[in-house]
Amino acid sequence: MKKIIGLTSIVIGLFALAACGGGETAGSGSSKASEATNQLEEIKEAGVLKVGTSADFAPFEFHAMIDGKDTIVGADIDMVNALAKELGIPKVEFSDMEFNAVLAALEQGQVDIAVSGISATEERKKSIDFTMNYFLPEQKVIVHKDNLDKYKEVSDLSGKKVGAQKGSIQESIVKDQLPDSQIVSVPKVPSLVLELKQGSIDALVAESAVAESYVGQNDDIAIADVALETAEDEAYAIALPKGSTELQEALNEALQKLIDDGEIAEFVQKNTDLANENASK
Repeated sequence: MKKIIGLTSIVIGLFALAACGGGETAGSGSSKASEATNQLEEIKEAGVLKVGTSADFAPFEFHAMIDGKDTIVGADIDMVNALAKELGIPKVEFSDMEFNAVLAALEQGQVDIAVSGISATEERKKSIDFTMNYFLPEQKVIVHKDNLDKYKEVSDLSGKKVGAQKGSIQESIVKDQLPDSQIVSVPKVPSLVLELKQGSIDALVAESAVAESYVGQNDDIAIADVALETAEDEAYAIALPKGSTELQEALNEALQKLIDDGEIAEFVQKNTDLANENASK
């Protein structure tokens, strides 16, 4: 389980990244942005913020039984609800889809924003905008517990099957930092965990809080000592349609308040605990 002290230090470290966390605000994207309309005002008039996410990424977004009802919960979910309240938007509507479809839905105008542990990479900034960064993850390698002594260095994974979520930053990390391994891309993280447990893959790469959440739920897998590098463009940010200047500015201001108050770290810790409790039921 991720220690709250570690989480807090990571979030505090994002102050230095805030200046470079937003994407370009010029250009065209969704129909709203291309018509040079104020998307923030349109959302407020509609009274609902439509959010695209992939709810298989505990503790950031995942499904849990709350009062007997299947509910999308997570650190990102808590964050978006807090942001909507700060912006005076009464309702938030989450659409759950595969991760590699989230940004497509945003660009097609099906959702107003996308929040799903999304890294604000330079490639993504060509077609969509981002808020400031709100969380800088560490990258971890998960293996079967019986193989902990077998996989200690990057070279130990040479020729091995290493899983990553399709369309995620982890997919690029496997390709760039584990070039001699055989990448296995799968749309859903739980499916990757199942493949690891069954022996279909030898390891998988996941963000640290996600890794620790799944390890906490499965006593036959563990985090290996394999050291992976973390880059600034792997930090999480909220994705927006190109040209959503007013919405971007309002979200940045509200995000800064959450970071200043330490609420992002609290959301991650709270939902790590919730994911582990939910799995044990």
